[in-house]
Order: sequence, then structure tokens, then C-alpha cells
Amino acid sequence: MHHTFDCNQPRLCRSILGLIAVTGILAVLIAPAASAQDAGRRASQESEQPQYDIGDQQQASLKTSDGGEIQYLLSVPDDFKGDKVPMMLFLHGRGESNGPLSLVAKWGPPMKAARGDAMPYLLVSPQCPRDDQWRSPTQQQRLVELLDHIIQQHDVDTDRIYLTGLSMGGYGSWTLACDHPDRFAAVVPVCGGGEPEKASALVNVPVWAFHGDQDKAVPFEKSVDMVEAIRQAGGEKIRFTTMEHIGHNCWSATYATPELYDWISRHRLSDRQ
Repeated sequence: MHHTFDCNQPRLCRSILGLIAVTGILAVLIAPAASAQDAGRRASQESEQPQYDIGDQQQASLKTSDGGEIQYLLSVPDDFKGDKVPMMLFLHGRGESNGPLSLVAKWGPPMKAARGDAMPYLLVSPQCPRDDQWRSPTQQQRLVELLDHIIQQHDVDTDRIYLTGLSMGGYGSWTLACDHPDRFAAVVPVCGGGEPEKASALVNVPVWAFHGDQDKAVPFEKSVDMVEAIRQAGGEKIRFTTMEHIGHNCWSATYATPELYDWISRHRLSDRQ
């Protein structure tokens, strides 16, 4: 049934129009208040969310002396109780530059930390800009500054700092280790390459290199050349594992090897003295 109002009746018409006006004013007054309450609730909910969590890792960044910035993931061991903690620096491959910082946790140690595996290190996993590479002088200097920053900010056991990286990160690991051999207790370059003429710097450094013999992206010989150069220089602490019938992705098997972490953790800088 439809009702009609005869606005030829002045009193009734004024009442109806007044009611409409009051209702409209109330709607205008209430709407902002409701919106403010909703915004407040959303802000409260957002503030309660953990910030930058990726598994048990956090995102952080460091302004560097060249005016740049290096972003990184940081994971603290579950059983860390304030004592000096060993540290692992992980350098990702080319593909993990092409996306958000969270992409760094796609492979290797940060992937293990992200899925909840126990990692007995303060794990630092920086991200290389997509227009650069880990072995460049710029990124090498930034890595040194990051290393110094982490040591200053956390109670790092400088006798137990370990370095590893895959593909582009393997190149970066060889370069960083050759230029700063006295900073790392052990180094694990995975399917990378270096400069054999600098390999003599690693004669006394425990190094365990891995490479797939079917690698088409980074030739297997790149690791062979570094390993042989270290041995020719008199190095006896070098290990080399050939991943037979495996292509570029040899890192999945490498970082899934329990013996690797046992080997890493056995080494101390002070053992060389």
C-alpha cells in the first residue's frame, strides 16, 4: 500500500520537511564520528600487528657512508639469552634483487629461518639493489659497514662470524672473503666465482665451496679455478663438493646438508693463531 502526503496541508508539510531536515543533520553529524571511530579501530588493529615479521626475521636498513642504504633481514636465535652470539652473513642471488626485501628469504639460511628451523646464528641477510651486484666495490663497502654496524648493535661473537652466499652471492662471498680474510671464521661460497689471483689470501681460511657440474648460469670451472688456486698457494683448509648431475640450483641441496652447519660451527678465528 502506498501512502501519499498532501502538501497542500501547510502544517503537515512543514512537520514532514522539518523531520527530513533534522534526520539529514543527524546523519551528517553521526557519519564523521562513525568514520573516526572506524579509523581509530583500524589504527588500533594495525598497531597491534607485529611490524616487519617474516617468520622470526625482521626487516631493517642501514644508511651507508656513500649516501646510500642497505636493507636486510635479521634473525635472532630462539635460545639467545644475551651472551655473545655467532653471526652468519648471507648473500642472496640475482633473482632476489627483483622484488621486496621479503624475497631474500626465498632460499638458503633465511628461508630456513622463515619456516621456523632453528638457526644458531644471528642471521643477517641483506638485499642487493637490482642495478648492482654483490662483488662491486660499492656493495662490498656497504657490506663491511653493515658488518660493523651489526657488531656494534648486537653482542656478536667476533670469533665466530661466518659468510655464505649463492650464485651472485657466491661471487660476493669470494670477493669479501679475499679482501677481508681475517673477519670470517669460515666461508661457504655456493655456485659462484672469484679472482684466482687473490685466492692466496684464503690459504688459512676454512672454505667449503659447492657447485653443480651441469651449471649453465655460472660455469662449474669458476669454483674449480678458485679451489685450485687456494691449493696451489698452500691452502689445506679448502673443501670442494661437486654436485653431480645438478645445474645452477645446487643451493637447495647445499643448505639442506646438516653436516654443513656442523662444519661451520666448529670453526673459530682464534683457531688460526
